[in-house]
Amino acid sequence: MTYEGWALILLFIALIVALAKPMGLWLFALYEGRRTPLHHVLGPVERGFYRLAGIDPDEEQGWRRYAVHMLLFNVAVLLLTYLVLRLQDVLPLNPRGYAGMGADGAFNTAVSFTTNTNWQWYSGEATLSNLSQMLGLGIQNFLSAASGIAVAFALFRGFARREAKSVGNFWADMTRATLYLLLPICIAYATFLIASGVPQTLAASIDATTLEGARQTIALGPVASQEAIKMLGTNGGGFFNANSAHPFENPTALTNLIQMLSIFAIGVGLTWCFGKAVGDTRQGWTILAAMLFLFLLGTAVTYWQEAAGNPVFHGLGVSGGNMEGKEVRFGTAASALFTVVTTAASCGAVNAMHDSFMPLGGLVPLFNMQLGEVIVGGVGAGIYGFLLFAILAVFVAGLMVGRTPEYVGKKIEARDVKLAVLAIAVLPLVILGLTAIASVLPAGLAGPLNKGPHGFSEILYAFTSGAGNNGSAFAGLTAGTPFYNGLIGIAMWMGRFFVMVPVLAIAGNLAAKRYTPATSGSFPTTGGLWIGLLVGIILILGGLTFLPSLALGPIADHLAMAGGQLF
Repeated sequence: MTYEGWALILLFIALIVALAKPMGLWLFALYEGRRTPLHHVLGPVERGFYRLAGIDPDEEQGWRRYAVHMLLFNVAVLLLTYLVLRLQDVLPLNPRGYAGMGADGAFNTAVSFTTNTNWQWYSGEATLSNLSQMLGLGIQNFLSAASGIAVAFALFRGFARREAKSVGNFWADMTRATLYLLLPICIAYATFLIASGVPQTLAASIDATTLEGARQTIALGPVASQEAIKMLGTNGGGFFNANSAHPFENPTALTNLIQMLSIFAIGVGLTWCFGKAVGDTRQGWTILAAMLFLFLLGTAVTYWQEAAGNPVFHGLGVSGGNMEGKEVRFGTAASALFTVVTTAASCGAVNAMHDSFMPLGGLVPLFNMQLGEVIVGGVGAGIYGFLLFAILAVFVAGLMVGRTPEYVGKKIEARDVKLAVLAIAVLPLVILGLTAIASVLPAGLAGPLNKGPHGFSEILYAFTSGAGNNGSAFAGLTAGTPFYNGLIGIAMWMGRFFVMVPVLAIAGNLAAKRYTPATSGSFPTTGGLWIGLLVGIILILGGLTFLPSLALGPIADHLAMAGGQLF
């Protein structure tokens, strides 16, 4: 490890903290439905959409209606994406003449982009037409991110409202998040990327002559626009197979830093927005502090492992850190930081191959996702996932002080705790259940590149990434088969919507309650003690649930390496 590496990590954290309030203020304006400076330009577009769709944005919805509209909308856009992928060979803007995707591959990809996972079993530049990239995937990147923000807003209203029967309007929340947040930032972001050397064209490719005189065909396409929403919306799907390690997606150290900041920007803003919504911004800062503590812990472990390198290679006289699978222009520090950022959020973008990380360096991104990606997390999904753990933590705290637990003025009762446990239990049931199936069936065992603990880690990582709606991979698994396309597709759908619905039910339940002021007997939900309890609950639940699987994978891999055995 170097001083320069730690300076980069600390600079990143400082910039994230600085972004929290400005982004939170903008999000809070959208949460309340207030006018912004962009309404002068985009207001007519918003109103025209409502008229065209026959929607009254002021009509409030109960949690059940909100959930039904959210689910039906996502099913509709899933079917649209599926059809675009299947029919891309007969649709326009296909300059390379790619065939339509097979049924299982199109199903997996449509589910992937609908659920904000963006898991890709294929090479984008060698499989998808420009129309598929823009209409099939690009639009989904906006809509899936907006859906997550909408559900977070509904939960905020559950905590903020008193004796109410509604949690907002799904269509208004999603439209405002798309029109006034995601779209304008992405226009500016894509412009910056184009100026930095990222392509934005409908051309298929160009031919170049190498220094040796050989001819090389270089794929092009509408990359910058895809890259902007891929990062800002914590989607992660790359235009190119190498993702953010490709110089056409991430050409410089500056673009690398901006990409990492954009992954976290909306997530940290939502923490401040939550505090503002419940009338106490200290609540938001406390949540952010707990998130950043976990983030710094994971970053330190990953950077330490990658900078230390492989002891087996050291014994052979090869010194230095682990640079396998990393870009020289980024090095170990920026690669380790990017890896923790992208798995602390639900963004599957990678600038290094996680499969090539040291065993414990690869354990951290795996564990980040297994915690439910609540360390900042995906847009919307991170904050509502974290608040599920806050409900459990305040329940435990209530037992400690011997009274009914309360959080930001709402009593946390049996129904709330049951729904929180139900939502939290989805990920371990899906991850461990499907990993067990794939680890014993021939179709599953045919996927890993490696055998032994590392091969098991490849399977475990795939289902963890799918259920956690992350989309990154260990890259050693052959996942483009009907078996894996089907099972990972199921994992992605359950990991997204089997959590969203209980969250909305909690929102509806909380909104109906009256406000309960804090007393001298209430457990404080700001300050160091509360942060410690939150962090402890998250780590203990994650550790107890996933430690056996981690012991069979990366931990066993590490112990074997320490004994001089490489796989």
